[in-house]
Amino acid sequence: MKRKCLALFSGGLDSMLAMKLISLQGIEVHALNIDIGFGSDPVKNETLAKRAAMAGASFESVNVRSKYLQDVLFNPKFGYGKQFNPCIDCHGFMFRTAISMLDDYNASFVISGEVVGQRPMSQRNDAMAHVKNLADDKDDIILRPLCAKLLKPTLPEREGWVDRDKLLGLNGRSRTPQLSLAKEFGFSDFESPGGGCPYTMEGFSNRIRDFIKYDKDMSEDDLQSLRYGRHLRLPDGAKMIIGRDQNDNEKLDALKLDKMDSIDCGGIIGARSFIDKNATQSDRELAANLAISYCKSSDNQEYIAKIGTHLIKATKCDKSLAAKYFI
Repeated sequence: MKRKCLALFSGGLDSMLAMKLISLQGIEVHALNIDIGFGSDPVKNETLAKRAAMAGASFESVNVRSKYLQDVLFNPKFGYGKQFNPCIDCHGFMFRTAISMLDDYNASFVISGEVVGQRPMSQRNDAMAHVKNLADDKDDIILRPLCAKLLKPTLPEREGWVDRDKLLGLNGRSRTPQLSLAKEFGFSDFESPGGGCPYTMEGFSNRIRDFIKYDKDMSEDDLQSLRYGRHLRLPDGAKMIIGRDQNDNEKLDALKLDKMDSIDCGGIIGARSFIDKNATQSDRELAANLAISYCKSSDNQEYIAKIGTHLIKATKCDKSLAAKYFI
């Protein structure tokens, strides 16, 4: 019987190599991109599907954003890394999600591209043991092909579903072996090695911390909004977002930002801006001036900005004023 496995797939080189090593053994591989808040855009998914195909796998994106917010992000059992990154809990959650899907796909085990010692928080031997427990891997079916020879044989290896001798024993942060393998396998496209998760980035983490300081009820779209534009916290506490470019404008417009009003600058071309619905009049007036300033407005001309039902006189100001409030 031909075996099948599910693979955690980030789009990066390590996970592509892990899938290739398993597919070369005649095992069917189905790649899962577990979307915890930063995936599922058609262009990205098309790229990921092509990369998975290069590694001999089919592809699917799985949206678990809501459950991730509820179960992991704000209450991780093993805490955060340097920023707002609950890496151990996150990995356990992803593996648990994949394991729960095995029966649906008639698959036998789960693989990932992890390498012992590559990531300081989640890829230590002790961290991997914690991940195994969080994933509820009672049957010992999580396999890490790139570093398997440094770990105890898993059920797929012990049962002969996978030939352990054809797996690797990579260790540490060097990417030289992976780049050599990529060349050997003819991979023409993959995410740059060492790419970081947004939760590990200081700027994004600061936006999360600021958001939950003022609002404990973060929705999926609230989280998505933190990825786009300039984020400001105005003097009376209102949150403001100003788009940086056309892509930001489109992404922000597509989100359901129920807690914010868009700022209508009277049809002037420029950045899309938003402000909390419950903003004070003082913050609205400041926001109107800033919004006008990030549009193609003229000096010394008065404009009428509309925020919700409020009509506010606004004039262009120096953009350096906005920098005082950047998060």
